[in-house]
Amino acid sequence: MTTALTELTGVRHPVVQTGMGWVAGPRLVSATAEAGALGILASATMSAGQLRAAVREVASRTDRPFGVNLRADAGDAAERVRIIVEEGVRVASFALAPSRELIARLKDAGVVVMPTVGARRHAEKVAAWGADAVIVQGAEGGGHTGEVATTVLLPQVVDAVDIPVVAAGGFHDGRGLVAALAFGAAGVAMGTRFLLTSDSTVPEAVKARYLAASVGDVTVTRAVDGLPHRMLRTDLVAALERSGRPAALLRAVRHAAAFRKQAGTGRVRTVRDGLAMKRGAGLTWSQVLLAANTPMMLRAALVEGRTDVGVMASGQVAGVIEDLPSCAELVGRIMAEAAATLDGLDRLERDGAG
Repeated sequence: MTTALTELTGVRHPVVQTGMGWVAGPRLVSATAEAGALGILASATMSAGQLRAAVREVASRTDRPFGVNLRADAGDAAERVRIIVEEGVRVASFALAPSRELIARLKDAGVVVMPTVGARRHAEKVAAWGADAVIVQGAEGGGHTGEVATTVLLPQVVDAVDIPVVAAGGFHDGRGLVAALAFGAAGVAMGTRFLLTSDSTVPEAVKARYLAASVGDVTVTRAVDGLPHRMLRTDLVAALERSGRPAALLRAVRHAAAFRKQAGTGRVRTVRDGLAMKRGAGLTWSQVLLAANTPMMLRAALVEGRTDVGVMASGQVAGVIEDLPSCAELVGRIMAEAAATLDGLDRLERDGAG
């Protein structure tokens, strides 16, 4: 299946595996790339040195295109862009809108720039600044999310910009891919569906928690970092919601120190990143401090398997996913389902014409 996304990135199938912190590492990304989809390496939880090593590991496992997700407001964003350019990474994606200057530097080096947005105005902004494509995440998506459903947001963005649009939030199968294409998208991006594969490094017991969840078990809460965050509802999440702001701020201080040690960043760099986050996202200082919760609480569950002290970011599709295929099996199944769905629509059209 050829779309504007496959032509732009050089992948075989119009499917993207999103850059999930602590989840989208070299094993998952290379398995996705080998399956013919676009795997995106998550770098926000890595130091610059760890990012270069991870990129090289992916390149050692596959010769197919892949991408890296960056934090545009990181104090060392320019250094990370340099690593991407030097290592020949095909695609750069961003969770927050990158600056015009970062987009220009990447494009000049031949890197495809594909930010993720949650509103039409943000898509219009990055398109005007020269982004090559945009991933549009609706409210169904996992992690930090907005309030507008994909089925409402996606056609708005498709109509507003003249670059390829990739649909995210609520996708997990071939029928969803066909629906996104019908809306005018060039492909779909999925996080939770790739997290729940055999190639994902998330502990098996944690995957079982996801598989056992119903759609009603996926909630949006501000208790973790002060921002709307879609995740599985657990006893811990309920306790956080009851604990109040003072306890949350105290917890955030501890987690900020732990993350600084894990990522190898100093106090000056941490403060600089906090200032950038405050300006870029319009956060208060208390919200910036609360944001320190996210990396370590996600790591506790998704790396260490500690769901009693960690949280599990999740799209609503967790409630309808029932198995753990390999990335190759998943992508192959999605494309087969998409082809069957399109064939069925063709038969309906022919029967109606007859």
